[in-house]
Amino acid sequence: MQNFTPLPSLVGGVLIGIAAAALLLFNGRIAGVSGIVAGLARQPREEKAWRLLFVVGLLSGGLLLRVVDRDALGAPPKVSVLVLGLAGLLVGVGARAARGCTSGHGVCGNGRLSTRSMLVTATFIATGALTVFLAHRGGPS
Repeated sequence: MQNFTPLPSLVGGVLIGIAAAALLLFNGRIAGVSGIVAGLARQPREEKAWRLLFVVGLLSGGLLLRVVDRDALGAPPKVSVLVLGLAGLLVGVGARAARGCTSGHGVCGNGRLSTRSMLVTATFIATGALTVFLAHRGGPS
């Protein structure tokens, strides 16, 4: 296995868990990113402030990491903007079909022992594994 980083991965996972628990404890909300972002467009005005701060925090955390360690996020993708856009669209469609994303189901739903979230997370993982297999083992190019 290349780039095995157990300590930074553990620290990152703990920080994600703390953030998800804090949002649930202090705001009564599930930290599902797709639902939070979608709520920016369709929720009442009083619901938008915390959602916007959450998204700004996600983006600024990534930017801060990039400033601290230029190599932390890896090299830019070697695919076209069109392919990235299509991939993003497919992820969005999948999140809508699953009624939540990997953060909502995988982190928060599994933590609450939700059967639906466990099944959806298993589907996310299986689909990701199949995609990697096809992309790196001579599948359709």
